[in-house]
This record gives sequence, C-alpha cells and structure tokens, in this order.
Amino acid sequence: MARKPYDPPFSLRLSFEERARLTEQAEGQPLGAYIRSRLLDEPPRRKRVSKIDRDSLLRVLGKLGQSRIANNLNQLARAANLGTLPATPEAEDALIEASRDIAEIRALLIKALGMEAAP
Repeated sequence: MARKPYDPPFSLRLSFEERARLTEQAEGQPLGAYIRSRLLDEPPRRKRVSKIDRDSLLRVLGKLGQSRIANNLNQLARAANLGTLPATPEAEDALIEASRDIAEIRALLIKALGMEAAP
C-alpha cells in the first residue's frame, strides 16, 4: 500500500523577545494557533480556560444571574426617581454606578469564559 505524501511541518525561528511578544499577544491561545490565525486572517480561537477556572467562573456567573442585586438596585433607583424613596442625587448616582459595575462584572466573566453575551 502506497503511503500518502507527507508535508513536513513549517518551522519558524524567533528570538526570545519575539516569542514573548507573540505569547503576550496570543492571550492564552496556543502560540501556533495564534500565529496561524494572524497569517491566514482567520478569526482568533477562544482563549483556553482550565476546567477548574471555568467551573469556578461558571458558578460565579450563575450566582450573579440568580441574585436579585441588579433588579433590587433598579427598583431603588426607580423609587428614588419617583420620589418615594428619600435619596440625594449622590445616592442616586451611586445606585446607577453600582448597576453599571454589576453589568461590567457580568461582561468580564462572560469574556473570561470565552462565551458570547446574550442581548
């Protein structure tokens, strides 16, 4: 039986500085996959997260989703806007900032997991 022709792998020599720079730019991707995606204009692959890290991040994201923090903050801001909750403009600003912080935490967790955020 004839063997299929085999193309040998392509090698690339890099200085320590060049490799360190590429590794930093790869942000956790395997270096070969990152270089291939850059050379061939392919979309970058998801960053790899260890199973332990992924499980922990998923639990945190789940807890954030189950919590009513964002909803409670929204209700407090609404009550302050309606005047049914005595609040100063500073307190209202703090509530809005807290809501934004929670949204940012959610976005960072989703990014860390390599997931896409639902609208």
